[in-house]
Amino acid sequence: MAETPPSLPKKVEKCPSAAPPQQQNDLPQFQLLEKAAGRDQTQGPDSTHSCWHSVCQMFTNLTGTRCREMSSMFTKAAAEPGPTATQSIAPAPSLDLFGDRVVSSPSQVPGFVRNMHQRLVSNGPPDEGLFMDILRLTEAHPTDVAVTLLRCAPSCDRAAAIMWKTIASSRTTLEKVLPTLLSVMEGWPLQKMYTSDGDNEDVFALAATRVLWEILRLPWCPEPFVEYFPNLFVALLFQVYISTEQVSEDINTLWKRCQEENGLPTNINRFVVNTVRALLHHLRCLDLLMAVERKCAWDTLLCADTHHYAVGLLAREMRRVSRPFCSGTAFRLLRWLSREEPRWDLAALAFLVEVLDCLDLSEWGNLILEIMTKYLQSKSMERCHLALKGLVVLSKDPSMAKKLCSLSERLVELLRNEDTEVVKRSLSVFTNLLLNKDILTSSSTAPKLAEVLRPLFDHDNSHVQQLSIRLYRDVMETVVEQGKKPLKMLVSQSLLPLFFHCHDENQRVAQASRETLLCAVTFLKKRKDLQRLLKTDDLWSFAERLLAEDRSRAAEHLRRALPYLQSPQEPLREAAVRTAGIAGLLMRGQPEELQLICEALQALRTDDSPSKTNLRVQVMLDERAASLGSSSGSRQPGQHQIP
Repeated sequence: MAETPPSLPKKVEKCPSAAPPQQQNDLPQFQLLEKAAGRDQTQGPDSTHSCWHSVCQMFTNLTGTRCREMSSMFTKAAAEPGPTATQSIAPAPSLDLFGDRVVSSPSQVPGFVRNMHQRLVSNGPPDEGLFMDILRLTEAHPTDVAVTLLRCAPSCDRAAAIMWKTIASSRTTLEKVLPTLLSVMEGWPLQKMYTSDGDNEDVFALAATRVLWEILRLPWCPEPFVEYFPNLFVALLFQVYISTEQVSEDINTLWKRCQEENGLPTNINRFVVNTVRALLHHLRCLDLLMAVERKCAWDTLLCADTHHYAVGLLAREMRRVSRPFCSGTAFRLLRWLSREEPRWDLAALAFLVEVLDCLDLSEWGNLILEIMTKYLQSKSMERCHLALKGLVVLSKDPSMAKKLCSLSERLVELLRNEDTEVVKRSLSVFTNLLLNKDILTSSSTAPKLAEVLRPLFDHDNSHVQQLSIRLYRDVMETVVEQGKKPLKMLVSQSLLPLFFHCHDENQRVAQASRETLLCAVTFLKKRKDLQRLLKTDDLWSFAERLLAEDRSRAAEHLRRALPYLQSPQEPLREAAVRTAGIAGLLMRGQPEELQLICEALQALRTDDSPSKTNLRVQVMLDERAASLGSSSGSRQPGQHQIP
């Protein structure tokens, strides 16, 4: 027998290899069937109507709506035309002979199954005991029955459909064959499975999906589907994706036969999507179906390039309207992603990260962290995106935060990435970690993190700016004592950029800059008067005193101000011009540095927009030209000499 798929935790799902105990609600049905089996089966081959009437009466006698529906189903099946059998069919033994006296060896089971199928294919009516035989044989040998039936009728013809629906009429038998169907479905396109007679012919995964579709057409919802929903749901979504790829000629041949017999959709993956929808409908997930329909996610699911986006959308909607199913599906996907080289991992990861908060992280956090760490190293940006999304959730949990610190080096590296989403999520992970008061920034991480954060102050995305500036403050507040000395130089270099962003048009960025600038001055133990000026929001007095007390580094400050002269924001350009003017006063006698100021200001004169900045630039250039003229003699009006 092929290896069964990994099972879910016991509290969510029964292990597929374990045979579930017989349910009490199946006993009356079996007792009635056994009683009917003892009747004298003397009908002739021409008494079709009489035989089917007896079978229908047998199911009608069973209590409950399901039994009446079974009676209606078999009556309808008898009326449908079926293929004519040209060969003589040997009579199958009646149910009362099943057991050690007839099935002396399990190797006889496949032969019994094929015989049952052929009797239903033939024109002659089945006797009353045939349906009992199917149930009892499946009860005793579920795997052999399921695999043999999948092999002899992979397209699930009319006769096979009756046999499968008979099996589904009993919770016990259906529970026993579902693990086999799931194993076959997950082995796309073919699964090698042995039966007791030594047959190891491959079984089509599509055949198992056809069976599932046929069972889902029953008027009631088979109870085991609720328990096995995570397995079925994941297996079907996997088939949707895998069937979008090029399929073999054997699969195409089988599908053409399915279409001819049942009028199914043209595309295999669309048929599997319809099976997913049928499963959700039978489980009364109507809100989920409506939500997915509104967002047109089914069509997105059919395209290989957008499949994982649709799976993520399914997860979000399921979390919103059908939360009880989320944890079971997440557990199943954890097992799926724990495989060495899982197929369909991108979509599985997309679903998992959307429902992580439905899981108990104290129990499953380590396994989740192991999976996210693996995909954080991936060269695929999509997988890296999803791993970061999962780490954002994990980093909010105090029990997981310390374990995530081991990923600091990789997260610092990702802050240099050009992908804005990657940067934002990396910043969010660091921010969540440092919100935990028990976590301090190590002396080795602090300088590396501060160095990579500084360029992000000027990022095109305002959210990245805000996150990076606030995280910079958190680093200063949480750095260990021995790490402060190497960090001080970097913090000193960040004062002027933070000052400029205090004038940012985005108020959140401006507020974050003010708070971080005050923290930086405190961290550097600057004068109390500088702290007081920041607290009173006297920014220009702060800038003048900062540059005046650090006169020896005026040229360095000037070079940091020059890029902001090209800022698209008028307040930042004005702040940069005024700062350049202050630096210029402190740098008299340094012609090479002043040359930089003049060249930058000359470029600003070409700006057509009338603003205070342009007027200020004009005044500064005129003053500079006048000072140069007085020292170098006569010059032509309007010309500015650059030393």
